[in-house]
Amino acid sequence: MVILFINNHGGGFADHIEVAEATTVADLFEERLPGCRAEDFLIRVNRQPASADQVLQAGDRVSMTPTKIEGAR
Repeated sequence: MVILFINNHGGGFADHIEVAEATTVADLFEERLPGCRAEDFLIRVNRQPASADQVLQAGDRVSMTPTKIEGAR
């Protein structure tokens, strides 16, 4: 299925991506931002806060925005 993924980490980008059926928010986070900690990000699905176990649906809009910026004081 296809979702819109908005990655605000680093340069940031938005793209339609293919994900497997029954993919959760946590699964997508691990796949797209390996080595990062979910607690350092504001994660939303369709502009609403999302739980880690939320199952994604076709057409969902997922954004992952860091709340902590490295090097900032």
